[in-house]
Amino acid sequence: MSLNLSSVSQKRTLESILAGRVTKRPKVEDTKELQEAAIQLLYRHQNISGLLSEVVIQRPSADTCVEKAQQKQTVSEFLPSALTGSLLLPVLKRQADKLGVSVVALSVRTVLKRLRMTCNDDDDYEAKEGNGVKRVLLTSCQRVQLCSVLLSARELLSLGAFCPKLFWQEYTKHRTQYKLEVAHHLYAQDILSIKYILESDAEARVWMVAGLKALCSRTSPQAQQEEVQVEEERDIQQAVLSSVVGVLVGSGFEENKGPAGPSRRTSVTCCSILDHMLCWLLDSLDMLQGQPCGEAALENWVQLLDASLCGTSASPEALRRFFMHSLTQTFTYKPRLKVSDAIAMQNEWSFAKTSRLLTVLFRKLAIVFSVEDLLIQLQQVLETHEVNWQNVLSFLSTLLVFNPNAQPCLREMLGKLLASAFESYDLENMITAFLLARQGALEGPSFFPSYSEWFKLSFGGHSSYHGSSKKSLVFLLKFLSDLVPFDPPQYLKVHLLHPPYTAVKHRSLLQEYVSLAKTRLADLKVSVEDMSMYEDVSGATGEPGKHQCQALQDVERALSLFTTTGRISATVMEASIFRRPYFLNRFLPALLTPRVLPLKADLKMTFIDALKKTEKIPAGQYSSYVEACQRQRQQNKKGTSCIEKYDGDDSDPLEGLNVQLKAFRRLVRVGEDGEFSAQLARISHTLGVIFPDRASGTDEQRVIKLHVDEPLTCKLHVKVVDSILRTFCQCLLDASSPPNRQSQWAAQYVDVLLGHTELVSVLMHRLWDLFHNQMMPIVVFRPDPLTEALSNALLCNTQDNMLFCVRTSVAAVCYGICRSNLLPLQELQDYIPTGLVKKLLYLVPRLLPEARRAPLSAPSPETLREPPPVDGGQEWDPRCWGGTAGTCVATWRNSALQLWRNPTFGQLAQLPQYRLSLSEWLAAELRVQRNEDFLSDQDRQEYQRWACMECYLSGPVEQGGCGGDMRALCTLILNAIMDQQEGSPQDLLSNRSLGRSSPRLQDTGTCLPDILSRLQELVYEMQLSGHRGKEEVRQLLFELLSVRCSSSDSQGIGRELRLQQTLHAWNRVLLALPAELLVVAVRNADQRWTLNFHSCIEHVNQYQRRLCSPAAVLPYHVTSHLLRGMLSASARCASSSTEVNRAWSGVPLRCPLLLVSTVHWWGRLSPMLTSVWQRLRDEDPLPELLKTIPDCLHWALVSQQAALSPLPEAPALLLAASLHLARGGQGGLQGKKGQAFRETLETLVQTKDKHCTQVLVFLLFLCVTDTLATVLYPEESGRLGSREMCTDLLAVLVDSQDWHLIFKIQPADQGPYQAVTMATLDEYTRLRSFAFYSVLLEQSPELLKRAVLCPGFLHTAALCYAYLFKLFLDGHAPNLLAEPHINQMEPSQILDQARQFLLRTISQTRPTALSSSQYSQLESLCAELDPEVAAALSTHLGPAGLSQEMDFLL
Repeated sequence: MSLNLSSVSQKRTLESILAGRVTKRPKVEDTKELQEAAIQLLYRHQNISGLLSEVVIQRPSADTCVEKAQQKQTVSEFLPSALTGSLLLPVLKRQADKLGVSVVALSVRTVLKRLRMTCNDDDDYEAKEGNGVKRVLLTSCQRVQLCSVLLSARELLSLGAFCPKLFWQEYTKHRTQYKLEVAHHLYAQDILSIKYILESDAEARVWMVAGLKALCSRTSPQAQQEEVQVEEERDIQQAVLSSVVGVLVGSGFEENKGPAGPSRRTSVTCCSILDHMLCWLLDSLDMLQGQPCGEAALENWVQLLDASLCGTSASPEALRRFFMHSLTQTFTYKPRLKVSDAIAMQNEWSFAKTSRLLTVLFRKLAIVFSVEDLLIQLQQVLETHEVNWQNVLSFLSTLLVFNPNAQPCLREMLGKLLASAFESYDLENMITAFLLARQGALEGPSFFPSYSEWFKLSFGGHSSYHGSSKKSLVFLLKFLSDLVPFDPPQYLKVHLLHPPYTAVKHRSLLQEYVSLAKTRLADLKVSVEDMSMYEDVSGATGEPGKHQCQALQDVERALSLFTTTGRISATVMEASIFRRPYFLNRFLPALLTPRVLPLKADLKMTFIDALKKTEKIPAGQYSSYVEACQRQRQQNKKGTSCIEKYDGDDSDPLEGLNVQLKAFRRLVRVGEDGEFSAQLARISHTLGVIFPDRASGTDEQRVIKLHVDEPLTCKLHVKVVDSILRTFCQCLLDASSPPNRQSQWAAQYVDVLLGHTELVSVLMHRLWDLFHNQMMPIVVFRPDPLTEALSNALLCNTQDNMLFCVRTSVAAVCYGICRSNLLPLQELQDYIPTGLVKKLLYLVPRLLPEARRAPLSAPSPETLREPPPVDGGQEWDPRCWGGTAGTCVATWRNSALQLWRNPTFGQLAQLPQYRLSLSEWLAAELRVQRNEDFLSDQDRQEYQRWACMECYLSGPVEQGGCGGDMRALCTLILNAIMDQQEGSPQDLLSNRSLGRSSPRLQDTGTCLPDILSRLQELVYEMQLSGHRGKEEVRQLLFELLSVRCSSSDSQGIGRELRLQQTLHAWNRVLLALPAELLVVAVRNADQRWTLNFHSCIEHVNQYQRRLCSPAAVLPYHVTSHLLRGMLSASARCASSSTEVNRAWSGVPLRCPLLLVSTVHWWGRLSPMLTSVWQRLRDEDPLPELLKTIPDCLHWALVSQQAALSPLPEAPALLLAASLHLARGGQGGLQGKKGQAFRETLETLVQTKDKHCTQVLVFLLFLCVTDTLATVLYPEESGRLGSREMCTDLLAVLVDSQDWHLIFKIQPADQGPYQAVTMATLDEYTRLRSFAFYSVLLEQSPELLKRAVLCPGFLHTAALCYAYLFKLFLDGHAPNLLAEPHINQMEPSQILDQARQFLLRTISQTRPTALSSSQYSQLESLCAELDPEVAAALSTHLGPAGLSQEMDFLL
């Protein structure tokens, strides 16, 4: 028994024996002995091919091939290369000696034999794909064996035992298959270059072209292969193509400066191969004619033509030469079409109609060139070759569409072509320019001007290319005439509607062309009058409804321009004159379509009224339109009555519709997509019963008119629309759990609704009502994407709006994050609107204080998809977006906090487009209504301080913060306040469109006081930094005003109104800040503190002067603020009174407006200034110059009641302002007081004192200003007595020349009265000539006679008349009062009587009254404006009687 057991135990299985042998490994020192033994063994087996078979990996089964391909194994993993070479070389040498051949020849023969065996040694590896198509690539197993064979060959080559050139010669004798891939592997293994193959193989061009085509056309039988195999073959296909094409480009287009030889022949061969492939591509595109089948092969070749070819094979210069050569070949490819064919067929060659592959080819070939280089090459080709016009023009369209710089370059090129054409009368350049211009126009105005615009700019003026000579005109008209038989109708229309500029004497030449073109259009049965006003060269003529559609488009375009400019466009006005048949028969019927007119005039009604006022609408046609609109309203009322009756019918389809909608919702909930279409068809049928006006199946667009002022009156329609909206919302909730379980139900649902035009109209009205009146008022009326429109509609100005907005935004953003789960951040942005994220960034910290303690930050990549727990372990719930639908506060708070702390949301918030800037935060905060805010006053202040000081002031600049710069923060707050006070131009347009009055939010109720408080806090902190801090604040204020006032784009009155609005807003901010910020004390050279009042003076003269209307004085609060600032700033000076006197002494000359305003408001200013001064200087009296003001006022008051008292020592303007104020406070000074005042005036004149005369002249200026105020501002009726005062003053000043000076326009001509220009508005200065005659013509004949005799009067009267005439010509004449006083004349009467008065004055004046320079000035002015006055001057005051001495005196 023991023996048997021992015998059994000694028997070993086969597995154990094999395992035992495997474990026996040779030692390192036995390696050489093992190699010698192996060589001896191999030597006994003389089969060299078998030897190579042993060296390489044996052919495995198909499954093993797939497994090895997946593992990406190589031969080097199985056999060390050193061992391979050492094994093969001795055996090859012994066998070569035995056979009597060289080792190289034997190794080549051996490798070649093994290569043939590898590629096709049995039927299993027959060169056929699974679909019967001839195989062009090796299989995966063959490729592995080929690489191992070539690896052995490379080892032999390194040992000098292998010749690649001999190998290729032997290989090409017998094999034609797989040459391209074999050549690639030889090139990749550094055994043999493709360039040598091209040089040595005479047939290389043929088989390489065939191989390239076959390789491009190859498609993998994916159904029969594993995905890894398909990917591997796709990679090897791309690698073979890229390497071969790279060598072809590098060898064919490298600059070769040597003589002709093998390199030159190789270059020609490479170019030939590439040209053949390009022709194959273009031929195939012609045969495909846009069909998608067969495009894959062409796509493979086109994608190869890329800048990535630049590498070891091709230099950048070679690539550029190749691309430019290919473009030239494409331009000149099969030039079959003649120029006449191109003219006729050009409309079919636009970018939209060009083959996609051809445009991709153009883009790839053009990517390395500038637009200038491309157009220069195109022009050279056009000048030297016959071209394929379709390819040339398609390339131009592609260039225009994809390169924004192409338009200006093309326009420059066209200009050069036309200039050259007219210089040498070259027809080729002419036709080239026209074809290129028309091609550009085909792509639309966003890429190139329309053809009509280009034609008008090129040939519509006397300075055009043909305007220099008759020969040029004949050349142009002859050219256009030759085009007539081939020109499409739309171009002929352009030539007729916008004919080339032609001198009157050559009109007969143009008429010949016009007759010819009209005859051609008549043959084509096309009418010129049917062409649209706003030209559309689309080539579509004769289509049904085309003319009516054009008229509707013209109406829409005219309304759009009217909205923008507020005026009827010039195109409409021209059409009403020069294209009257089209205007009356097409445009007006489209405009005057009967409708129910709104209660308030909308844009269309305003436009129609504007046309009617200009008498462009015939009275009968307008009456018919009004009657038709009235009938439409009556029909609507009848229809409503019928519907109301139908609503009570038992057969009401509303119940059936609700049943169908419920069934549809059930289908959405269970996800039965296949039943959607059938159920939607039933719903559509029911809707067709309720809304019979179903949209037709034609392509004509239906216009839906939205009358927002009229409520929906049909109850049935409202119920139906509510059911449709309710079902849509319910289906959205049902289909969004989870959010990524969506289907196409929503798109199909909306498509059904769009099929019923009346339903869509009612739906739009209902949505407007919901959005506008229920929680979401529309604040901006402009075309926006849907998501942005929703964001704009969500307001945050009240508590209710904030809660609604935050719930809606949280739901939408959470839904987007869940819907796009695990998507990259770039794709995630497509699901989350920018505006909603900004709403949350504003509202969540505002409503939830705990969110302020958890600032957002971009997460790390590791934590991006691992949300942290929230609120004591509560984790991110993907369904939290649905929790915001309820009204429970805790629910939406939890959802908002979860979203706030979600890493994905934090990463989004860091992106620039999602980041909430400080300007946006301020704009939102300023819209909040304080009395309806979610926060209390204390909480709001705490939140605002957190946002300003912690969030934005300390935040980095690149993240929207201020980087600690308090000046930057103040600037942004100031700009935000100014924007809120002024309102934006978009708001103005929006409110005009919606019929609202003012875009600016009311100050009362908003958070403006709170933001002003934050600004005051910041300014106070800056002041604490010392004197430099005050200076920075002052500079900041003045710089801000300067920038905002200079940034207005408006012109004329609009610009002036905008500036006044800006100044009002700025004053609002200014008055909220400390007054001492405006005036600063600076150290002089003696280190003494002095007042710097210059900036304030410049500010008043440049800006505040615009707000002194209508009283010609500054507002009280501004005047008070400036004076209080001056007194407060003087406290730093050693002698405050001296510094105030020094600063105030320059005011009468440098800032007269401030002086006049101070006098005007002294009754209110005096107590305030006295209080400020005594608080600063311990009961000291006011500075001396300020005390002069009450003295002058007392003197003026006494002068109204008794004899003249002695004049105080004060500036003339101050005395005049005091008299003016005293006189104005007496209500006209009738009776004894009036007589006393007149005596005072006479006494002042009789003193013969120049100072007294200046006082009276300044007083006259102030009274004339009051007179103008009564004209410009009717509410200033209290100033009507100023005319009587002017009469009294003229009576005492008429003999003096000084009063003429205040009516001079130029300050240099005003002498000592230059202050009058700085003391009033520019508008008043412009109207001085009107005021001169308005006052003068009301005087008595005796006074006028005295005035004429005064020296210098004629010159002043003539100048004022000239400027008055220009006022009327420029349209700046003042308007009349609604109820003018009894003596006031109309402006036209003033102009007429001024002319008559001037003519009489000229005839009564001595010839020596004018100097020669004055006469020349008046003659040049009047010659252009009024020749009769100029003739009178010449007759009575001609050069013969002029005084030469007057020039010296003047």
